[in-house]
Amino acid sequence: MTSDEFRRWGKALVDWIADYREGIEDRPVLSQVEPGEVRRRLPPEPPETGEGFDAVLADLDEIVLPGITHWQHPSFFAYFPSNASYPSVLGELASAGLGVQGMLWATSPAATELETHVMDWLVSALDLPAGFRSGSAGGGVIQDTASSAALCALVAARERAWEAHSKGGRLTAYASTQAHSSIEKAVRIAGLGADSLRLIEVDEGYRMRPRALAAAMAADRSAGLVPAFVCATVGTTSSLAVDPVAGIGALCREQGGPSPVWLHVDAAMAGTAALCPEHRWIHAGLEHADSYCFNPHKWMFTAFDCDAFWVRDRAALVRSLSVLPEYLRNEATESGKVIDYRDWQVPLGRRFRALKLWFVLRAYGLEGLRLRVRRHVELAEAFASWVEADERFELAVPRSLNLVCFRLRGSDEENEALLARLNASGALYLTHTRLGGRYTLRLSIGQTDTEERHVRAAWERIRAEAESV
Repeated sequence: MTSDEFRRWGKALVDWIADYREGIEDRPVLSQVEPGEVRRRLPPEPPETGEGFDAVLADLDEIVLPGITHWQHPSFFAYFPSNASYPSVLGELASAGLGVQGMLWATSPAATELETHVMDWLVSALDLPAGFRSGSAGGGVIQDTASSAALCALVAARERAWEAHSKGGRLTAYASTQAHSSIEKAVRIAGLGADSLRLIEVDEGYRMRPRALAAAMAADRSAGLVPAFVCATVGTTSSLAVDPVAGIGALCREQGGPSPVWLHVDAAMAGTAALCPEHRWIHAGLEHADSYCFNPHKWMFTAFDCDAFWVRDRAALVRSLSVLPEYLRNEATESGKVIDYRDWQVPLGRRFRALKLWFVLRAYGLEGLRLRVRRHVELAEAFASWVEADERFELAVPRSLNLVCFRLRGSDEENEALLARLNASGALYLTHTRLGGRYTLRLSIGQTDTEERHVRAAWERIRAEAESV
């Protein structure tokens, strides 16, 4: 493809994306294809000779789009927001065009320094503890997802505990029964073994019980085990519950033995809310945390993948992940004056993710971001009030920020049937969880273009479909 052809087809692709987004409301939110249908429409072997890009664009329409569940649809209320705002899409395009491999400062200084600066911007924007700033002993890095952040935090915690205990003792980790599945996966990958994870009971609001955590750590110490890692969740996946970070943090400091237990705080979806001062209560106690993460690729209008991850002691993270072969040695690294982010993550290679985050922050500004976050919370509050006003429905738990967990008063089978009817309609997409053992519907509001009319239409559809259950 020549530069002139790239200009032509690049413009055509941008138009295609804009047309897709403008017409997205006319499409069913949930893909309607059957398993294997997309592959059946693809040729069995790759082409021997290159094809015209017009044929590729045609197949985007004919083959790919029918198999897409439209995460950018304003009536997508499932799982969590996954925003790809126009500024972030342009940031991705610029990143791909530059083709940067940002493993070392030397391989592209701007990729590293922009990332460091944007992460410091977010410390201010979210009012995070000063110890997470790059000028302190800590600092921030962009991971792909909160799952990788949890793994990196756990590996650093493992190394610190081993150093404190002279490699002796089996390590244990702790999270609530509502914590994300990535914690269990991290424990397995880090070599602690799945049976080293203690899932701590929660209270009636699905928040971790500090007393139960204290009892579990005390029992493990009595058995000769070494408590090494605790994950507190700020905004659980099922109900957006917020664990009592202050109480958990105090326990990590008091009961760690020779070395405090590493406290990681996972605020993957809810962390964006702290852009608004009135929602910063979610971070109470964060000064106790050794590490913290949230996902701008969820509620902060930044295209997947982009997880913001901070540590209070960067040296602990770097010691646990750094390997320096001869072919990566260079003058800048040897000087000790630069950050090499390859030492802050599991892979060696890394994308220029900071560019799209920078584009979003500059395009929206903090004021624009706060405006949208506040509007989503207001819409969730309105939806929760409609549920409470209808005697056929009930809230499973009080609304938390932009998530409403509700159910039809009736059996699990009736609620499951209602969800199936809603998603089959194509008009909206919801997912479910189980709270207190009961099948519960979740409505998450946070897509870039979701407005009040979409939320009202969703409620009317829910009420109408409930008549047929």
